[in-house]
Formats: sequence, structure tokens, C-alpha cells
Amino acid sequence: MLPAKVRACVFVASRRILNSCRFYCHKTNRKQRICEAISSVEVGAHITVQGWVRSVRLQKDNLFLHVNDGSSLQSLQIVASSDLNDRLLTFGSAVEVSGNLVKSPSRKQDVELQADQIHVVGECNPVDFPFKIKDRHSLEYIRQFPHLRCRTNVFSSLLRIRSEATAAIQSYFKDNGFIQIHTPVISSNDCEGAGELFQVEPSGQGTDQDKENPHFFSVPAYLTVSGQLHLEVMSGAFPRVYTFGPTFRAENSQSRRHLAEFYMVEAEISFTKSLADLMKVMEDMFRSTTEHLLANCPDDVELFHKHVAPGQRDIVDLMLKKKFNVITYTEAIDILNNSSQMFSFNTNWGCDLQTEHEKYLVKHCGSLPLFVTDYPYELKPFYARDNQDHPKHTAAAVDLLVPGVGELCGGSLREDRLELLTTRLAQAGLEETYRWYLDLRQFGSVAHGGFGMGFERYLQCVLGVDNIKDVIPFPRFSHSCLL
Repeated sequence: MLPAKVRACVFVASRRILNSCRFYCHKTNRKQRICEAISSVEVGAHITVQGWVRSVRLQKDNLFLHVNDGSSLQSLQIVASSDLNDRLLTFGSAVEVSGNLVKSPSRKQDVELQADQIHVVGECNPVDFPFKIKDRHSLEYIRQFPHLRCRTNVFSSLLRIRSEATAAIQSYFKDNGFIQIHTPVISSNDCEGAGELFQVEPSGQGTDQDKENPHFFSVPAYLTVSGQLHLEVMSGAFPRVYTFGPTFRAENSQSRRHLAEFYMVEAEISFTKSLADLMKVMEDMFRSTTEHLLANCPDDVELFHKHVAPGQRDIVDLMLKKKFNVITYTEAIDILNNSSQMFSFNTNWGCDLQTEHEKYLVKHCGSLPLFVTDYPYELKPFYARDNQDHPKHTAAAVDLLVPGVGELCGGSLREDRLELLTTRLAQAGLEETYRWYLDLRQFGSVAHGGFGMGFERYLQCVLGVDNIKDVIPFPRFSHSCLL
């Protein structure tokens, strides 16, 4: 028997050898995402990929698969011996595949995986699966399956684009000195004043409920329609703030432009008395985000521009090339009234612009994004700054209209003059409700303004998607709350 010291040395050495082998195996047989494998320069490496089968073709000697894991539009071709075929290996099934990454003889891809092991992780019955292997399904069709539509090429592309756009917007604000504020989802404020609110109360009635004050929060509480008023609070301490989160409107609408739950990008800028400052941020954010998408999601964006909205790429390129147009509301009304087109809604001065008006104005002004400024004072909420112009009484408000969608952004300078704000709130019977808002104008108040952009409408605009329900993972609208 070996001495104790020798046995100890052998044990240590064997452990080191074992750990080295583990390290070597880890380095030479590592898991990779499909996007990493496709772009890999490590031809000859032994790797493992996991994903879902997009196509399967069996020949006499060989088995061909295309596997996708959602990391890219392109799938990885798997080539294997027909001996590795499994009856459970079908379109839609989940698999784990190991093999050597090699150069592909096909011009359609640079590399392919020569598989030595295929394991079916999750079965899929292709007969019952609602998406078929060779069909190009419409957005309307796949919308029927909100729990499965992420398995399709077009919707997985949409989700990658949505993720990149989110990151690009966050990056734009960070690079331009904005502080992100997490504004509350539950609020006691009706920012828009339109009354389209979802009220929040507990689902069950407790036995210790206060009958004199039945509200959970002691006051009526609602799902937020906007984070603007909370941003205005923060704009008293930070020159530039923004928020990006879900907002809710109880609109009984089935239109292609409205949802009950959607995402809003909202920003507030202090120390400004100019709508031009707000318009610059809107335009720069639009350009920066769109350029980021074209550079970082070229295949996914092209899928939409080629198969969903042919010709949309030319519109997007024009929007990025040209400066956005600017007209006043009064000029917009003159354009509409001088048009030979018949509108369903009236175009008198003082009317609210409808979608048909907005789309016509954009087309009339060269099919470019269009800022419309200085709306009638009575059309805007209490916080919009009074221009005090006569005889037409207007507010320092601006909307950004874009091709195919209409209104994308809405904003205004905020009324920072205490006496004017107090008068308007008193006229609306809201002076007590917004006493805290009046306080903001008394303690270190500065001129400021802000805007909000509908994130889903932005995606509609860039991708050319007609229905807003097709650019959000789980659409919520009247009479529909699936999942």
C-alpha cells in the first residue's frame, strides 16, 4: 500500500486532471444560441443548440432540420444521419442537438451543424398545431392564437424589434441627460380629464371593511392614463425626466389605433418656454430609435417591409432623410377647408382633429411627419399653457402626426403661472383635487413642458402594420382579455 503522503499527492493530481477534463469538455461542447452559431467563426467546434423545429426533411441517408430559438430570424440547418430520425421529430417540436459546426455547401447559409445527437425535448402534433410548415400566415390569422403566435417568424421578429426599440429609446434618454422615473400604475389622478378610467378596488369584500370609507386607498384609485403629472413633480428637482411603462384607457373602441392597455414613452423638460425644444426631442428620439432598428434588426425589419407592408421602407427612409414639417392648427384647418376631399367630421376652427384629418394633412405636406402646434385652448387639458392670443384663443400644445398612423406624440408647455392655473382649475371644479399641483407652482417653480408617445403606434409607423393589436404581445381591448 502506498504511503499516506504519496496517496494524497495522487489524489490531488487526479482531481486536477479531472477538473482539466471538465474544463476542456465545457470549452469544446458548449451550448450556443442559434444567432451565435450562425455567425460563429469557430468552424469545427462541437456545440449544443436548443430550439424549435421550423422544418424537417427526411431523405434515404440524411435528415435535414431547421432549428430556431428566437434569437434571430434565420434558423440553423442541422444535417444528420437518417438513423437519428425519431417519429417525435416534427414541425414545432422542441429539440436539443449536439454536433460539429462545419462550413455549409449551400449559399443560403455559411455554416451548418453536423449532428451526432438529437434529443426531442417537447413533442408537437403537427396536425393540431395551428401553423403549417409551408404557409405564410397573415397577422390577422395568427392574432387568433395569442398563446402560440410567438412561434411564427413574423411575430418573433416583431418581439425582437420591440425589444430593440425599447433599448434604443432608453439609450437615447440616457445619452441626453434624462433621469428615468418609475411612475405609479395606480393613481388617484385623471391626468387627461376624459374620464376613461379603470377603477381599482380589491376583488373580495373583507369583513372589516370601513362602511364610511369603502375605498382600499381611502380615495378612489385608478389605473394610470399617463405618468405626466408624476413627471411634473420630478421636474421640480431634475431638469430632464422620462418614464416608459403601461398606461390604460377604458375606451370602448375596436379601432385599429386604440388599446385598453398600451405603453407610453413620456418626457418632461424644465427651464423651457419653447415648443421647439419639445419638438426637437420628439424628432431626435424618433430618428435615433429608427436608425438603431435599421442597423440592429435589418432582417426582422425587412420581413415586415417585404411581406407585410411592401413599400414601407421607402417611407421610412424618407422620414429619416427629411426634416419634419411644422404648421399651426389654424393653418391645418385652412388646408382642410380648402381641400376637395369630403370628410366625415367637420373641419371648423375649434374642432378636434380626427384620424382622417391627420392622415390627409400628413399626405398634403409631403407624406412626412408633421408637427401641428397651437391648438384651441378649450381642446386641451387644464395644464396646457395659455398663449393668451386674441381673437383666437390657443394653447402652447403640439401633436406629431406620422404617415399611416396619424397622431404619434402629444405634448404641451405646462401652465406655470399660478394665477392662471388656479383660475382654470376653479372653473373646472378641480381646485381642491389638485391642490398639490398648485403647490408645484409655489416652491421653486420653473417653466417646463413635456410630451407622450404611444410606443405601439411608433412600431406601426416604422413597420407599416395596419392594426395596433399586431404590435403588442398580448392586446387588451373592449370585450377581449385573453390570457
